[in-house]
Parts: sequence; C-alpha cells; structure tokens
Amino acid sequence: MRVLLDECVDQRLRFDFVGHECQTAAYAGFVGLKNGFLLSSAEAAGFGVIVTTDQEIPFQQNLTVRRIAIIILCAPTNRLAALRRLMPSVLDTLDTIRPQQVIRIS
Repeated sequence: MRVLLDECVDQRLRFDFVGHECQTAAYAGFVGLKNGFLLSSAEAAGFGVIVTTDQEIPFQQNLTVRRIAIIILCAPTNRLAALRRLMPSVLDTLDTIRPQQVIRIS
C-alpha cells in the first residue's frame, strides 16, 4: 500500500510502515496543501491512504467521491512515542482498509 503521512504527523514515523511504501507530504511535494487539494494530489499520485492526526477531515470533505482512505491517529499527543504506540493497529488496518473509509485508531 502507498501511504502518505500528513504534515501534522512526525516524519520519522515513516520508518515504522514496514512492508508499505510510505512518504511524507513534504517529500511528495504536498507541503502547505489544504485538505481537499491534499487528498486530490495524493489520489493523483497513486497513494491509497493518508495517515493524519487531523480529526476534522471527515467533517470537512466529501469522501464519497474519493478513491483514497484515511487513517486518523488519535493519540494523547502528536509526539513520536505516542504515535508509535498506535502502529500495530495501523499496520493491521492497512491490510483491510478500502477507498473512502475513515478509520480512527486510538
């Protein structure tokens, strides 16, 4: 699965996506894009899922017209250690997630 890490996610987390191609928004050239443009750009680049901590995306975007899925990390903080604790569930979710799905992991 091609995974895109949103700007709000610590870029060092990309190393934890074993078995998946993971890029940061900065590396993919998507720095500063707002949610709608970010989702469109990620889809056009062939990403299957975006990983974010932004819990508002599902309420701000019409996901029924999207080909991308979203994983929202719901940790006590955005610090790397807190996000890493969620990775076993994230990796399991990547095996089953489908386009247009939004999965919250806490």
